[in-house]
Amino acid sequence: MYGASGKEAKEFVKKAIAFYKKTGKAVALAEFTNPKGPFIEGEQYVFVLNLKGTMLAHGVNEKYIGQDFIDVKDSDGRSFIREIVEVADKKGSGFVDYKWYKPDTKEDLVKHVYFEKVDDLIICSGVYKEMWRELL
Repeated sequence: MYGASGKEAKEFVKKAIAFYKKTGKAVALAEFTNPKGPFIEGEQYVFVLNLKGTMLAHGVNEKYIGQDFIDVKDSDGRSFIREIVEVADKKGSGFVDYKWYKPDTKEDLVKHVYFEKVDDLIICSGVYKEMWRELL
């Protein structure tokens, strides 16, 4: 959702986890990837990784599904997916910030992502940090 905060990213992940637990993996992953589904709100969406960093669901780019993202780097060269996987594996949940290209503004902006490990999945959602800071 445009202007969402880290708190709203966390709530969005909690909503996705509840859906996953209710419907099961196959239905949840399909719905997380559905471009017209309930897990895409404005600029906020859910994406799901496995514990090896492979993309299993992505709310805005289904071409990413099945791709190995473990070594994908952000605009500053940081291996943020590897960090998400490592923190999720050790702590179960957390936040990671990374710089990502925002197509509509054509800028590299900091994205603030919350994630939780559930079974063998890491369910994630993030917001562009600059957008919600302006509203505080």
